[in-house]
Amino acid sequence: MSDLFAQLPPIALLAAICVTLVAGFVKGAIGFAMPLIMISGLSLFIDPFLAIAAIILPITVTNILQATRSGVAEMRSAAVEHWRYILIVCVMILLVAQLVTLIPQRMFYLALGVPVVALSTIQLLGLRFTIPQNRRRVAEWGVGALSGALGGLTGTWGPPTVLYLMALGTPRARAILVQGVVYGLGSVSLLLGHIQSGVLNSRTWPLSALLLVPALIGQAVGFRAGDRMDAELFRKVTLAVLIVAGLNLVRRGLAG
Repeated sequence: MSDLFAQLPPIALLAAICVTLVAGFVKGAIGFAMPLIMISGLSLFIDPFLAIAAIILPITVTNILQATRSGVAEMRSAAVEHWRYILIVCVMILLVAQLVTLIPQRMFYLALGVPVVALSTIQLLGLRFTIPQNRRRVAEWGVGALSGALGGLTGTWGPPTVLYLMALGTPRARAILVQGVVYGLGSVSLLLGHIQSGVLNSRTWPLSALLLVPALIGQAVGFRAGDRMDAELFRKVTLAVLIVAGLNLVRRGLAG
């Protein structure tokens, strides 16, 4: 633990805690965007591969808490309805996570930034897609594979999942429940995948464990605030901030 923290200036460690606190709050308030905020924020001042390791425990635990809020019966119902999507997401996360350490840092910034900008812009503009019932099974496998590949590479598979549920016309309360199940099971796959890939190791897990504390505090506050705030307005502001952060990651990737 001391070896890792010795490599991080106090200001970087403090910044990481603050970013995680904000990400946890957003997670509790609107149900998604925690990995996007953490990756976009942490990558500004620490190595992006360390940022991937740092988010693993916070997103795993907070996703499980989000999923269990509605009870076991509701979780089981959501898992049964969307089992194909969940299965392919988890499998792709496990597989693609093994490639993370092989990607040059410049390309990694682009792989982080481009999806963040594209998917956040689609949601912010309110663009809606429709999945006909007779195409649902194809969409489950196809969008699920894309979502899982993005998750294995960048640690976030939330935006494609949100767009997928919107395209199905899923009611908001049900969508948040399904997101919790998808994110919860997917984050377990991410944890296992990066233990295997070596990204989460004896050097990096202490930072991830430390950031679990502000993540849980932020989520708890967000849970309470989410019931009283204008969730739609807050969602739009969050997406706008993510677009700016994503553009900065793209800039760093292009600048080399």
